[in-house]
This record gives sequence, structure tokens and C-alpha cells, in this order.
Amino acid sequence: MMLAPHPFGTDIGTAQLLSLFSDKKQWEDRYRQLIQLSKQLPPLPEALKQQQLELKGCENRVWLGHQRNEDGTLHFYGDSEGRIVKGILAILLAQIEGQTPQQIVKLDLMQLFDRLGIHQQLSASRSQGLDSLVNAIEKIALLYI
Repeated sequence: MMLAPHPFGTDIGTAQLLSLFSDKKQWEDRYRQLIQLSKQLPPLPEALKQQQLELKGCENRVWLGHQRNEDGTLHFYGDSEGRIVKGILAILLAQIEGQTPQQIVKLDLMQLFDRLGIHQQLSASRSQGLDSLVNAIEKIALLYI
């Protein structure tokens, strides 16, 4: 049973994200799209907002959890108190959901943020938060290799 289901990686994947952002030429439009994505990521139940799932190094509080599926793929779930960070988390989840640990460590998780025109527009603190999320995901994947 999935602890915290979400549409990212199943209904919403990388191709859909590229399509959503393709006509967003201004940063403000990309910002609004990130907020829309954050609204599609269901909030984590309070029971899953455990201290051991809270990431350090992020401006807003961020939780990232995972579970290993029977087929060896990983299911990640998370939440953030900040809308932009939650949108960033949604993009990451779209890339990694249902992937094996081996597939995840081979991904360049930052590349999609560059392709969407988001990475270069992030403030230093949000960029640091993105780095913290990516590092946490890679560290989790490496636990299973």
C-alpha cells in the first residue's frame, strides 16, 4: 500500500511538464505554473511529517519520504510549507516516481529544471533547497544499490 499517493510520475511526467512550461516565456508565468503544480501535490498527512523526514538546508520546511515497491522501484512522497518549493518537489517527483534506484542515480535531475527555464531563475536559497532535495533523493537511491 502506498503511504502517500500523488499524480506525479504517473499522470504527470516529464513530457507533460515540458508541454506545460513550453509556452511560458516569462519568469512570472513559470512561477505561476510552479504554484499550480504545488496545488496538485496532495498535502502529506501530519503523521508522515516526521522529524526524520524533514530536510535540512531548505528555506521552508520540507519533508521527503520514500518506500520501496515490491517490484524494486521507489515511491517518493513529500511536502513543503512553501508553494514554490512544493512545485519544485512536484517536478522532482515526476522524474523519479516508479524508477529503480539504478535509474534514479543515472538521472541528471537538474537538467529538467534547466530545460523548463526554472533553475536559473531561482533565488540562492531556493537553489540551495533544490540541491538539498536532489542530494537526498540520490542518497536514498544509493541505499538500495
